[in-house]
Amino acid sequence: MPAFRPSRNAVTDTSDADIARLVISCPDQHGIVAAVSQTIADLGGNITTLDQYSTGVEDGQFFQRTVFHLPSFPARRPEVEAAVEALAERFSMQWQLTEAAQPKRVAIFASKTDHCLLDLLWRHRRGELPMDIAMVISNHPDLAEDVRRFGIPYVHVPVDKGNKAAAEAEHLTLLAGNVDLVVLARYMQILSGEFLEQIGCPVINIHHSFLPAFIGAGPYQKAKDRGVKLIGATAHYVTEDLDEGPIIEQDVIRVSHADDVAQLTRYGADVERAVLSRAVKWHCEDRVIRHGNTTIVF
Repeated sequence: MPAFRPSRNAVTDTSDADIARLVISCPDQHGIVAAVSQTIADLGGNITTLDQYSTGVEDGQFFQRTVFHLPSFPARRPEVEAAVEALAERFSMQWQLTEAAQPKRVAIFASKTDHCLLDLLWRHRRGELPMDIAMVISNHPDLAEDVRRFGIPYVHVPVDKGNKAAAEAEHLTLLAGNVDLVVLARYMQILSGEFLEQIGCPVINIHHSFLPAFIGAGPYQKAKDRGVKLIGATAHYVTEDLDEGPIIEQDVIRVSHADDVAQLTRYGADVERAVLSRAVKWHCEDRVIRHGNTTIVF
């Protein structure tokens, strides 16, 4: 089954310091695309990619991601922001303006399972993920040596079941002002609502798509016992509602009765790696817009 890919134009994002991304959302109405395009043109910019979506012709919500080239954009950013703010007042917009050359700072949380973590580190080293990895944080020391081979700081923060708040307080101290995104790469701890309120950045999680059918330990054995025909994975933003946050990406692999638990587990690891890396990449490229408990992915 082919994996879904967001739309792409012939011109793709680059690391050029003069490439900007403008992401907007507002009530749908006449003239939004024309107004955004004219504003960029008046500034001397050239649009290279434009994706848009509306939830409905009447009373719909409008979303747009525009990538444009503007000479000396970093120096002219205040001027661009002022022009966008004027648009925001006119159309009741929420907006975000980013520089393509400024990768997001990311912290990765992991436990003992390494496949998602090492895949992200490998893709990052190959230049496939537009981000800077500030640190890896784990509640176990097991993966320290593997991570340090990538030149990434590894911080071991044990989690005492009787005092998880102490570990989360240490996490917040490490993360405060240092990261734009947290990725849970099979981090086997539940984050508290208080932690999510204070962290100040989005959190992306990955899990197998058996939930809620095969919760708890040994999901692949339970899946084998029930004769599943599809192995899947889901990447989503983390909210206080466990595993119910807005979904960014999903995928599946077909399996058969002949596959044993070990093979099902290997299939699961493959699809989890692919789904998580795509979700992280799309977020770091400002392709994902949250809308209630769903997402628009350009």
